[in-house]
This record gives sequence, C-alpha cells and structure tokens, in this order.
Amino acid sequence: MSTPSHVTIREVALRDGLQIESPIPLSAKLDMLAAIAATGVREVEATAFVSPSKVPALADAPELAAALSDYPDIEFSALVASPNGARRAIAAGFRSVEYVVSAADGHSRANVGRSSAEAAEQIADITAIARDAGVSVEVIISTSWDCPFDGPTPPQRVLDIVDAACEFGADRLAIADTIGTATPGRVTSLVAQVRPRIGDRPLGAHFHNTRGTGLASAWAAVSAGVTRLDSSIGGLGGCPFAPGASGNIATEDLVYLLRDSGVGVDIDLDAAIEAARVARTAVGHDLPSALLRAGDRLRG
Repeated sequence: MSTPSHVTIREVALRDGLQIESPIPLSAKLDMLAAIAATGVREVEATAFVSPSKVPALADAPELAAALSDYPDIEFSALVASPNGARRAIAAGFRSVEYVVSAADGHSRANVGRSSAEAAEQIADITAIARDAGVSVEVIISTSWDCPFDGPTPPQRVLDIVDAACEFGADRLAIADTIGTATPGRVTSLVAQVRPRIGDRPLGAHFHNTRGTGLASAWAAVSAGVTRLDSSIGGLGGCPFAPGASGNIATEDLVYLLRDSGVGVDIDLDAAIEAARVARTAVGHDLPSALLRAGDRLRG
C-alpha cells in the first residue's frame, strides 16, 4: 500500500475538543469557528445533538448551527447518539451526521446506556432517516483498540460493526482510538482487516495522544492507506470516561508531520497555530500542542 498523496483532515475541536470542557459562551465558539475556517480546512465537526444534561458544553448546538451558513465552503457535520439526535441535526440544517458505536460493551453502556450490539442496531434507523433527507452518514467505531472498562478490544468486534454499517448503507466509516492507547503496529493490523470489507467507502481514523503515540499511529494509518484523519486545534479534547485521556492529536502537529512527509493537506500551518491560540484563550488553560509551544521549523 503506497502512502496517499493527500489526506483530508477534519477539525473536531468544536465538538470532541469541547465536550469535556466547562461550557464556554457561544461567542467564544464563534471566535474559534472563524479561526478554524481561516486555516482552509474543508471539513469541520461542529457540535453534537445529544442530551444537554450529559454534555452541557454542547447544549447550544442549534444556536451554533445557525451560524454555519457563513462558511459555505466547509462541510460541517454533527455527532448524534440516536435516531432522534439525527432528526434534530437534520432539522438544524446539517447535511452530514456521524453516529458513534463503541466496539466495547463497557464503554457503550457508560456512554449511551446500551450494549455495543444494541447501538449497532440503530445504524439502520439513522441511515434511513438520513437517506430520506438526502444527508450522508458516517459510522465511527469508538474504542477500536482498547476500552477503559473492558481492556483490549478484539478486532472481530470492530469488524462486526463495520459489516453492519456497510449493510445498512453508511456512506463512510472511521475507527477511533478513544483513550489514546493505539500503537503503529496495532493500527496497521486493524486497518488491513477493515479496508477489504468496506468497498469504495472512505475510511477515516481518530487518535488521541494520551500516551504520546497519537501522531505515530496517525502516520501508520496513512501509510496503510487511510486518507481521512480527525484532529483538534491545540490538541484540545478527551474522553469523559477515561481519566487522563485528554488530548486529541493537535491539528497543527498533524499538518507539520504530513507536510514535511510530502503528503498534501488543505490546512495552512501558520493559521492552524493561530487557531490554537484562539482555542487556548477560549477555554482559559494551556493546551498540549507541540507546535503551539515550539512553532514551525520553517519560521524558526
């Protein structure tokens, strides 16, 4: 498998990045959105239509959605956890929704109150709702490598969800390292098992840098043929069910790695570093990004 010449980076700071933060004002989110848009990014995960009581940081999803029309060149998506969430996202104007299914029962029950198999069954309803509205659906398989409750995830559990997503008509899929435990060899192995089962559907990957292996895992995924990666400006974000698992891979760090490795991206590095500064101001604390701290070597 040859390394792709271009990788699409989806910015997830506004959803995954903010979900475990104390709620910030809508105005601060709009400042982040403007800075993110200035990077040239083509895809942004904007928010989630989930219970406001469970994720208060994203309770303003409809209000944020109303501002997205100011950025017609960006494809915005929203995460949903149920058919009702899908209906709400579509009603708010989203043309792309993401449905997360955990491959591990322990995480699935903690996150959505259902077993993994029960959550996978809802793929059918969500894709039907989206199809009727002309909306695309991505199924994201969380805890694809490890679960904070159940330990290592058997690859077959991931593959069963992949098969269900394809059967029910998902437009694309992604595998997610929810708690930041993946390492390159394990990533390569799982990608090799998933890709033959999805036909021509795009495959994405989502990594956290909790144990310092996020960027190495992302490069392993790209080297195995993955052409879509999630990241968050500043490395903002984390999993509420995994203490210490804070920090998506930082967008600017990922852009630096890919750019210097000859892989094309749509994101301007200087603008991404500036967006990370805006995010740091919005949340009011330091962020783990290496480039935010050290800068680009070409600007040294």
